Amino acid sequence: MKMWRAVCLGLLVVGMQYVSTSKAEPQVPCYFIFGDSLVDNGNNNQLSSLARADYLPYGIDYPDGPTGRFCNGRTTVDFVAELLGFDSIIGPYASANGDEILQGVNYASAAAGIREETGRQLGGRITFSGQVTNYQNTVSQVVNLLGDEDSAAQYLSKCIYSIGMGSNDYLNNYFMPLYYNTGNQYTPDEYADDLIARYSTQLRSLYDYGARKLVLFGIGQIGCSPNQLAQNSPDGRTCVKRVNDANQIFNNRLISLVDEFNNQFTDARSIFINSFGINQDLLSNPGAYGLRVTNTGCCGVGRNNGQITCLPAQTPCQNRDEYLFWDAFHPTEAANSIIARRAYAAQSASDAYPFDIRRLALL
Repeated sequence: MKMWRAVCLGLLVVGMQYVSTSKAEPQVPCYFIFGDSLVDNGNNNQLSSLARADYLPYGIDYPDGPTGRFCNGRTTVDFVAELLGFDSIIGPYASANGDEILQGVNYASAAAGIREETGRQLGGRITFSGQVTNYQNTVSQVVNLLGDEDSAAQYLSKCIYSIGMGSNDYLNNYFMPLYYNTGNQYTPDEYADDLIARYSTQLRSLYDYGARKLVLFGIGQIGCSPNQLAQNSPDGRTCVKRVNDANQIFNNRLISLVDEFNNQFTDARSIFINSFGINQDLLSNPGAYGLRVTNTGCCGVGRNNGQITCLPAQTPCQNRDEYLFWDAFHPTEAANSIIARRAYAAQSASDAYPFDIRRLALL
């Protein structure tokens, strides 16, 4: 009897050791990312472009240093990937190869927009349609790795697709009259309709190539960025209403697109993340999140550090965790962490529609 107890105890100890050392599987098999500089993690590094962040002080708090992320550290999707259970980063398309693509790929490109011409004054970038084309190339590789189209389709149907587009269509198009005439061609309502029509086309292409779980990030409060405060705010603190109003029109159309997509494709599900509302909360009540400075970039040039992005080798602020903005346009790692957590597990009912990423992963 004593021997039997000893054997059982030994098996229990071995079992406990196995549980403690084994890794939990991610909640979804793969995570595909489409977007702009808010989530670019290196796709622009080899492009002839002014929209690059492969130099210090970018990446000053990232383990690998400057990678092309427009942040001091991790981006929103880096945090979302962690929350989904991935134990390594989702690599950029520029360097993705082999079976590593089976955990997902990041296609995002700084300066990219929904419209093809958006961001052209900054040089090379991969537009939304270009990112979707790159994803289609990845799907061909997935088919080869898994053996046939049916296996690939079943695998991809379980993955999460993150899309965050539209910011540049306003910052680097509609509200840039020296380079673009869209501001004269369209009212804010008409422009949002045009963007959503193009957005819808790309979503349908993703659906045709296996996407079934889509996360659509709305546009944040661009009118409250250091760049807009520097250029168009009388006191450097009051947000630019006409910009934020236009962004909200787009977001409302995007919510309608979520409803349309969910009604039309019953075997798929899309959700909307209310970046604008989360931004509003951070701006209105920064102290609740450990933030102190909300109108100035941690590094940059000019009023509010908002004229341009961080200069190479520039010394940034020391208290980066207390800043909402890293540079003229982009949030700090601290802010990205908050946004990601609320996108993954909604803190309030308005954070996600009709539900959050955590629930989407369970479907």
